This record gives sequence, C-alpha cells and structure tokens, in this order.
Amino acid sequence: MATYNLRSRKLDPQNTEREEMKENSFAKADTSRLTFTDEEDRPAMSKPTNIKLFGWSFNTAIAATHVNIFLYATCFWIQTGALPYLTKKLGVDMVVFGYLQTTFAVVQLAGGPLFGRFGDLFGGRAAMILAFTSASATYLFLGLADSFPLLFISRLPSVFMHAMQGGQMIVTDMGDKEQRAASLGMLGLSYGVGMVVGPFIGGLITKFFSEQTAAFAAFLGSLLSIVFAYFFTPKKTKKASVTSTIEEKPSSVFDVKKIVRLVMAPGAMFLLIIRAAAGIPIGVFQSMFSVVALETFKLPPEQNGYILSYIGVLTMIVQGLGVGVLTKKYSETSILKWSSFSLIFSYLALSFVTDVQQLCIVIAPLVMGLASSNIVISSALTRTVSELDTGAMLGLNMAVNSFIRSLSPTVGGILLKYYGFASFGYLGFVMLTGVTIFLFLRMKDV
Repeated sequence: MATYNLRSRKLDPQNTEREEMKENSFAKADTSRLTFTDEEDRPAMSKPTNIKLFGWSFNTAIAATHVNIFLYATCFWIQTGALPYLTKKLGVDMVVFGYLQTTFAVVQLAGGPLFGRFGDLFGGRAAMILAFTSASATYLFLGLADSFPLLFISRLPSVFMHAMQGGQMIVTDMGDKEQRAASLGMLGLSYGVGMVVGPFIGGLITKFFSEQTAAFAAFLGSLLSIVFAYFFTPKKTKKASVTSTIEEKPSSVFDVKKIVRLVMAPGAMFLLIIRAAAGIPIGVFQSMFSVVALETFKLPPEQNGYILSYIGVLTMIVQGLGVGVLTKKYSETSILKWSSFSLIFSYLALSFVTDVQQLCIVIAPLVMGLASSNIVISSALTRTVSELDTGAMLGLNMAVNSFIRSLSPTVGGILLKYYGFASFGYLGFVMLTGVTIFLFLRMKDV
C-alpha cells in the first residue's frame, strides 16, 4: 500500500513505479512554466520592505497581513456572536437557523477554489481586497436585515469572504518553505487574538445597543482592512512567474481541469479526505455552539462572548506557540497521528458535559488537537503542488472546510433537537476513532 510522508513531502519508496512516474510527470507539467528569481531580480514578487519594532525586524507585507487577519477575525466573531440572538428575535428556531448556516457554508464552498485561483493569477493585494469587500457587503446587509428573508440574502455576498485563505497564501508565498507550518501557525495566532476580542466586543455591543449595531461595527472594521490591504500588500507575492508558450492556453479562474488536476496530485486527495473526516464532528459542534449556549446552557450574549473568547485564547496559544515547538521536535506525520488519537477521548468527554465549567475543561484538549492537525494538513497540502498553485490548493483546503460547514448546521440542528447535546460528542468519538485507525495503518512505517 502506498503511504504519504508529510515530512519528506513525497510518496514512500514502497510505492509502485507507476505511481512514481505519475508524480514525476505531474511535477514536470506544473514546473515547466515557472521561472524562479533571486533576491535582486524579482519580476513576479515585489521587493520586500521591512519595519523595525522594539528592535525586531518584520516584513511589512506579512506584518500587514497579520493585522488584517486580526481585523477579519474580530469582525467575523462580532457578527457570529450576534447572529443567533438576531435570528431568535426574528422568530427563527434552531433547525431553520441550521439552514441559514448551511446557506452561508454552501456559498463559501462555491467561492473557495475560485478565490484561490484568483489569488494565484492576480496576486495577494487583489485577493485580500476582494475578500474584505465581500465581508463588508455581508456585514452591511446583515445590519440592515429586519426580516428572515433578508438574513438569507445577507449570506450571499460572502462567496469570496476568504481573508484567512488569502493570508495563508501570502505567508506561504513570501515565507520560508521549511518553516511553513510554524508561519501558518503564527497567522493562526493573529486570528486567535481577533477571536478573543471579537466575541467580547460583539457581546457588549449586542447587550447595550443591538444585534444590527454589532453587524455595522463588523462592516466598518472590514472597510479598514481594505485600506490596509491596498497600501501594504504587494500586487505580486509569489517567488515564481509564469513563462507562457504559444501552444499554452491562458489560464483562467474558472479552469476546472486545473482544479481537478490539483486534487489528484500525489498525497493531496489523502490529506483532503483526512481533513474532511476529522472536521465533520467539530463542524457540527461549532455550527450549533451559539445555539447550544443559548438553549442548553442558558447563557446571555455577553457570557456567550466570554466562552468564544476563551476558545480564541486556546487557539491562539496552540497555533501561535505550540505548533512551532512541536514541528521542531516531531515530524508532521507524528503530530497528525497523535493529535487525532487525543481527539478520540476529547470527544468522548464532551458527550458527558452537563455545565459550563465542564465544557471549558473539555474544550481545551479539543482545541489543541484540532488546531495542531489543521495547521499540519494545510502546510502539507501546499507542498503537494508547485509554488505557482499554492493559492488554489489552499482554496481546495478551504472548500473542504466549507463543505463540512454546509452539512454541519443541518446535521447539528437535527442531532440537537432529537438526541441532545451529548450526541455531538458521540459523533466525534466514532468518527475520530475511524480516522485514527486509518492514519496509523496508512502511516505505520512513517
């Protein structure tokens, strides 16, 4: 059986000659159009500029990207915390709320791969501006919503609301390839800070003003991000440029064959399947968390915000600090296998939670395992393709996440209504047990 080694980024020697030929031909096809340049001559990537703060030197573009990811997370979690209370005020039950979340996920699923291709073709600045324009429109329509149909309409502009994916693309393009997992983890640190601040601010705005006011605050924050992206993100971030030939047709954002080809890259399908299988249980839990806080634990908006901020702190610590430490000591393969193993017991414990204090305790190992495995998979996926196509691969990774979120709210609403909160934990226990067994069998020699 062929196995995929995340550290060496190629199929193990046990693979057949036919598989090796397939891998080599793919690499040749994708790199024949690339021209890599040195630091003094970069026609594709703008020359990096640095800023110094407290004696430390930072790449301006990457620093601006971290600021934008912080703003994106802050705005996203402001409206996320306010949304269930707005829907309840408009008379929406938990099942229909699940349909609303499904609509949001399906729209993002449609836009994720296209956004990745857009970033590869038109550069980091255009991608980030597109993402924050989409976010601004989403939050603006949400703030204007005074009926349930308008809530659904507010989800439609989110088709290209993929700022995190855009930030990952910029960090991947401009950062050190060997430190990619740690760099993506640091980007998660910035997102985690926003996830701490956003729910707290959103809860207070909702308490003292209204849910619509919280949405308008998110709208203004997204407009600020557009300004940051325009002035501080280079037009081109890749270290490679395309050298077209007369025979080659111009590539486009809607190149379906290209996307299919990336999915079939050696190791990519395996990683995407693992991401999907391991992500379904947490997707169900996340999609219904605000409803659970409201209906099961009877939390008011500000306390719901505190719980989300707590999750953000945990995510921030694991992605910003933990992943970097782990990747220095252990292979990405080991991290993926053992984080999956730890999640089995975390989900089992989740099924026995009966109060908020227990929930806070169980969430800690759950977040640690998920954050570690997600960063490792994202990093490994970008190394299954050429530097020219990392944005599209990150788009596919995001598409898997959107696919999960398109199913999760409906599944979560049904589980919560008919089987209760404990069913979320049992679902995760069963699925992660299967994923872990598969990983250990597939990677037993790695």
